Amino acid sequence: MLSRTADSLYWMARYTERAENTARLIDIGLQQSLLPGQQREAEASLAGMLGLAELLPIYQKKFGEVNPDSVIRFMVLDEENPSSIWCSLHNARENARAVRGQITTGMWETINSTWLEFLELCEAGLPLKEPGKFFEWVHMRSHLSRGITIGTMFKDEAFRFIRLGTFIERADSTARMIDLRFLDIETQDAKAGMLDPDDPEFAVREFYHWEAVLRSLSAFEAYRKVYRDTISGARVAELLILNPDVPRSIASCINEVVANLQKVGNGNSAETRRRAGKLAAKLRYLTLEEIGVEGLHLWLTKLLADIDDLSVRIRQDFLVL
Repeated sequence: MLSRTADSLYWMARYTERAENTARLIDIGLQQSLLPGQQREAEASLAGMLGLAELLPIYQKKFGEVNPDSVIRFMVLDEENPSSIWCSLHNARENARAVRGQITTGMWETINSTWLEFLELCEAGLPLKEPGKFFEWVHMRSHLSRGITIGTMFKDEAFRFIRLGTFIERADSTARMIDLRFLDIETQDAKAGMLDPDDPEFAVREFYHWEAVLRSLSAFEAYRKVYRDTISGARVAELLILNPDVPRSIASCINEVVANLQKVGNGNSAETRRRAGKLAAKLRYLTLEEIGVEGLHLWLTKLLADIDDLSVRIRQDFLVL
């Protein structure tokens, strides 16, 4: 396969996944702002999201103080923000158009209609009027795109590059979302003076925070199936990082990266496959206690560097630089 074709397929998938992940992250911050006494915490969480994406200075220069409406304008509608949903869906459509001969008619029609419907929804003001409804629409269009891909694509190299793009992007996003949410909770615990765990207020606050983390990654029902018990931070981390049966867990994403790299491997990609396999093995045998010794934030920072290294190597081995 030509590297230019592989590049377009890979980035088409990454941008589609990025749009959904951005919607998930903003939606959770907005839902948190609706809880009693959580307005400031929600704004801090949105600021943390912008900081984690290295967008906070750009946002502040353009909008000033962080507030939900301005964040929606910046992360959904801003054509100059390369991480906005506008740019993600636009870039997904442009990459799909470049490789129409490599994808099915259903895939092209889905991605193209998603872009056109997005413009109509923006024109109608839905992202600002009913953000929850809009973000749900983004989720469903992303689900539809993946379903059409799996249900109609011949599983050749084109399919594998699409899957590589999806899971590299998802692994990166999951790690960032876990890091952001756990840092939020640690900061709020400190501000609350580390409430007594027996205090009813502590239990209620912890439940809503951890539930938000799980729902942001579509893992709430999975948590109930695995643990059938009170939600705790340690178990949330274990589920979202180490459980390979959770679709958005980091372990699951890296396993998919390894599997698809094996299908498209060439003479230049042996080191990339080795590093991906090493990371998958590490996640398979790692324990939560070992992560705790190093510290979750530091461990996730190193993990994000490993994921970025894989992304760079995939581009060097297969794609247009």
